[in-house]
Amino acid sequence: MCNNPSARWVGYAALSASMALVGAYVALAKPLVALLPVLLVAWLRFGIAAVAMLPWLRKPADEPALTARVKWLVFWDSLLGNFLFSLLMLFGVSLTTASSAGVILAFIPAMVALLSRVFLREALTRQTLLAIGLAAAGIAWYAAQGNVYTEAAYPQAWLGNLLVFGAVCCEAAYAVIGKQLAGHLRPRRVAALINLWGLALCTPVALWLLPGYSLGVMGLPEWGLLVFYALAASVGTVWLWIAGLRHVPANQAGVFTVWLPVSAAAVGVGVLGETITAAQAAALGLALLGVALTAWQRGAPHGATASPPPPP
Repeated sequence: MCNNPSARWVGYAALSASMALVGAYVALAKPLVALLPVLLVAWLRFGIAAVAMLPWLRKPADEPALTARVKWLVFWDSLLGNFLFSLLMLFGVSLTTASSAGVILAFIPAMVALLSRVFLREALTRQTLLAIGLAAAGIAWYAAQGNVYTEAAYPQAWLGNLLVFGAVCCEAAYAVIGKQLAGHLRPRRVAALINLWGLALCTPVALWLLPGYSLGVMGLPEWGLLVFYALAASVGTVWLWIAGLRHVPANQAGVFTVWLPVSAAAVGVGVLGETITAAQAAALGLALLGVALTAWQRGAPHGATASPPPPP
C-alpha cells in the first residue's frame, strides 16, 4: 500500500468525507420515504445520478477493456453496496431513528476488517484491531443506553435496526469489492457503472409501482433533498470511497465508517429534532478514537497488497 504520508492523509480525508456524506443522507432520506415507496425513491435516486454521470461512463483511451472478472466485480459491488444497501437502509430508517440507524451502520469497520482478512488476505495489526475494538465498544455502549424517545415514537425500531444491520453486511462487502476495483478502473467510472446497474435493478419494480403514486406529493424542498440524496449517494460517496481506497488498506478504511453514526446523529439531532443522551454522545466519542488510531498508523500492515492505482 501507499507509504507516502501525504497520499495517506489524502486517502483518510476522502474516506472520512465519503462516510460523513453517507451518514447525512441516511438521516435526510427519512422525509423522502415518508412520501414515496422505498423502491421509487431508490429508482429516482439512480436515475438522477445516471444523468449526472453520463460523461463518466465513457472508457478512457488509456484504460484497459473490462475483463469478465472486473465486470462481475462491478455487478456485485452494485448489487450489494448500491442496490441492496439502499433498500435495506431506506426500509430500516423508515422504522427507526436516523441516529440509531447511523450508529448500527458503524459496525461496518469490524465487518470490513473480517472480510478483507478473508478475501484480500490483508493482515490485521494490533493497532487496527484496537481501533476496530474501540469503534465497536463505542457503538455497543451507545446502543446499550436506550432512548425513551425511540421506544415511544418507533415501536418497530427493532425491525428497522435489523434491516440496517443487513445494510452493514452489504456495505462491508462493497468496501472489499471496491478495493479490488480501485486497482483496475478510475473511481469516477466505477461510480457511474455501479449506479447504472442500480438503476437497471430498480426499474422493473419502480415502473410497476409508479402508476399508483403521484410525484406531485413532493414539493420543491423534497425535490431538492432528492437531488442532494442522489448526487451524494451515487456520485460523491462512491467516488470519494474508491479514491480513498487507492491509498489505504481496506481493513484500515473500514474504521473510517465510524463517521456514519456521527454524521447521522448530528443531522438527526440538528435537523430532524431527534434526541440523544449525554452517555450516547460520549459513546460516539469513544468510537472516534478508533479513527484517530488508524490515522496515526505508519505505513500499511504487513502483507497488504494492491495493484497500481489508476488515475482519478
